[in-house]
Amino acid sequence: MLDFIIRLFVYLGCFVLSMYGLSSVNYEKFIRNGKVKQAQVLYLLVAMGIAKLAAEFLMNIAYKVIP
Repeated sequence: MLDFIIRLFVYLGCFVLSMYGLSSVNYEKFIRNGKVKQAQVLYLLVAMGIAKLAAEFLMNIAYKVIP
């Protein structure tokens, strides 16, 4: 149960950090007129993908170093 809670917080933390990092990118010049909803969905999917990769990387390091 503790392992699940730790993983959850690591994933959520990485998601927040990836959203924060992506907010610095000016993606408005890549959006077509009238396609704002699709751009927001893409933004969330990219943030989730980055968060998953970062969280798995951190957890792999943590579990390999500390068995």
